[in-house]
Amino acid sequence: MALKYLPKVWEKGTDFLGTRYAILCGAMTWVSESNLVSAISNAGGFGVIAGGNMPPEALTEEIRKTREKTKLPFGVNMITVAPSFRSHIEVVVREKVPFAIFAGSIPSGRDIEQVKASGAKVLCFAPVLSLARRLIRQGVDALIIEGNEAGGHIGPVATSILAQEFLLNISEVPIFVAGGIGTGEMIAHYLSLGASGAQLGTRFVVAEECIAHPRFKEAFIRAQARDAMPTSQFDPALPTIPVRAITNEGTQDFNRLQLELLNKVKSGQMSREEGQVKLEEFWVGALRRAVIDGDVERGSLMAGQSVAFAKKIQPVAEIIEELVEAAERKLAEMASRSAAEVAACLPPSFRPGLPIN
Repeated sequence: MALKYLPKVWEKGTDFLGTRYAILCGAMTWVSESNLVSAISNAGGFGVIAGGNMPPEALTEEIRKTREKTKLPFGVNMITVAPSFRSHIEVVVREKVPFAIFAGSIPSGRDIEQVKASGAKVLCFAPVLSLARRLIRQGVDALIIEGNEAGGHIGPVATSILAQEFLLNISEVPIFVAGGIGTGEMIAHYLSLGASGAQLGTRFVVAEECIAHPRFKEAFIRAQARDAMPTSQFDPALPTIPVRAITNEGTQDFNRLQLELLNKVKSGQMSREEGQVKLEEFWVGALRRAVIDGDVERGSLMAGQSVAFAKKIQPVAEIIEELVEAAERKLAEMASRSAAEVAACLPPSFRPGLPIN
């Protein structure tokens, strides 16, 4: 399909990423590894390795394996609150990774400077406008805004609200929109608002090249949007970051654990920080059991509400082409609404060239 509109509207994003399409794959722990990352980059998108809680030597190996499978741009996502975060920065710098993405919380100016000094471009998730402006002043090259329709750990604000807040107020750097995006038509709408591209994760879980267990993929294919629900915090005495996942017995396991830890925190048997660490350890183990071992009953099925659009196993290239073609068609449709059509909807007194009575 010949592209007339997309190359122009996401030019800022493709120029920044050095890709054919401004479609990023979200960094999903245990999922976003060299096979999927390289397949996305080779298909014209932008693959991202999920650093997560990966040991530094494992991250180094994943970067090198990705480079063996693609010569095209890709990035590494680092979680600022992960135990190996500082080591991950060292790996990214030493391996000369072209793009570094900070997630989890706001990185320090020193973190940003250290990565940029290696020649890497820096992207950062920005939860609120004031922090986004600070990040830009500190040298961040691009921003990602992610609404709470996304899978995994989520914030409190919907993608549609973040898009209005950020895209209408920031133009200095590329902004990529994420959270609940599953179709090319929605990508087109965000591009028309000023986004430089879009990040998707859940749709790529059901890619042929994704190493996730077949039962994990099948759970996504069966699920509806309403099945991907966020966890609840029972008491502010034990703060928890909501996690969106397809509800299963593992969800109940988490709730029981949260109540158990909450009682220990309130009774003084455990500090709040220790309780929070235990909760995070639960998700790390539960996610691995689901993605790698295929335990879809008690493992964690982290998924965004866009799971509604993950309906069959497809090659990465096919998924991306579907997104691109749908976005192009939607932009063409939007462009076809000419001034004459708009004028036809107005009262005669407002139509150009007509006499006013």
